[in-house]
Amino acid sequence: QAQQGKFLSDVENELQELAVTIAQAKKMVELIKGAATKERERVEKLFAEASQVLGTFQKEVTGFIEDEERSMLGEAEADLRWKEERRAKLAQCKQNLENVPSTDTIYFLQEFQALKVAMEENLSPPLSFQKELNFTKCTQAVGAMKDVLSTACKNQWNHLQGKGIDGLNSQETMIVRPLSPGDSSSQDRQPSSGGRLWAPKPARVRVAFIIDLDSDTADKFIQLFGTKGAKRVLCPIPYPESPTRFINCEQVLGLNLMNRGNYYWEVELIEGWVSIGVIAEDFDPQEAYNHGRLGRNDRSCCLQWNGQNYVAWFGGFECTIQQPFFHTIGVFLEYSEKALTFYGVKDSKMTCLQQLKVSSSAKGKLDPFQNKINRQFGSLFSCRLKPAFFLESVDAHLQIGPLKKDCVSVLKRR
Repeated sequence: QAQQGKFLSDVENELQELAVTIAQAKKMVELIKGAATKERERVEKLFAEASQVLGTFQKEVTGFIEDEERSMLGEAEADLRWKEERRAKLAQCKQNLENVPSTDTIYFLQEFQALKVAMEENLSPPLSFQKELNFTKCTQAVGAMKDVLSTACKNQWNHLQGKGIDGLNSQETMIVRPLSPGDSSSQDRQPSSGGRLWAPKPARVRVAFIIDLDSDTADKFIQLFGTKGAKRVLCPIPYPESPTRFINCEQVLGLNLMNRGNYYWEVELIEGWVSIGVIAEDFDPQEAYNHGRLGRNDRSCCLQWNGQNYVAWFGGFECTIQQPFFHTIGVFLEYSEKALTFYGVKDSKMTCLQQLKVSSSAKGKLDPFQNKINRQFGSLFSCRLKPAFFLESVDAHLQIGPLKKDCVSVLKRR
């Protein structure tokens, strides 16, 4: 009987403990449901806001295309009507002259004079189209936005699954946005809500770099087309005052900062003489022309197309490159290797035009350009660098990207 009483007492205690744990479990269930409901509501709200942002962007791009089409189409159609009317008038005058009897000299002279006057009428003014067909670049802009959004979704999904950024294949191409001045130590962090995506092991991951031109650095004789295109013009543009604006050289920089890892971007040479390179973030934009140009100082280097051939520049020293012209130039900056390589890109095939890197071979001592590289190029990588562009000739025109995926694949297999 005593054992039975003890057994019943133990059962009672067990029931009381279970009652307590059941109450706790119920609270946990309610807590999970409540938290999930709140999280679901917040996510739905954020998705709705994101959809609204995308919808607004879509309306803006569509409206931009319609406005540009309407503006340029009016001028083009007016020019077409004038040419058609002139052709009809000249044809009628010619027909009238041919129909004059050969014996009617006075009538012939009258019709001949009418034809002559019609021929000497002023031509219609040429089409201006100074802004070019900007709306044709909308596909590129929307495509770049889609790629950034797709990559961000993929990385965040991996993060939610517990993989984090480290869970990505080390061979995968990453799309990166520029560091802000206060983010120099943030390269190993998870993706931020601002949309920056960072590879935590930059020495292993090949990086496709997205570049936006900085309007606050553009010389007054450089016209920007959005954040991707730049063209040198004859009439100065009334840009606002800026301490970072070039005043003696027709140069413009990218917004992006580079301070470690690997970076790859591509530039389309549309017209004229263009130099493409990198420059130290703290370079003085008010330097005189001879010293402020890309590659003519120890704080920058570049690849120049001078209309006849390519020339690499660093520290005022040059190296002429015997290669045919390429419309697309790929730039690959490797901080770990302290190297800058320029590629000619055609049909997704890459031709190495020039690599700037310290060399231990004896040949460098005999080559003034390589000797200059050996002595001072390495110090450039102690700086934070920016993409830089110099439009040397009037009407020189360049466009940033888009990247050719096959080329990025070639780099990541190196």
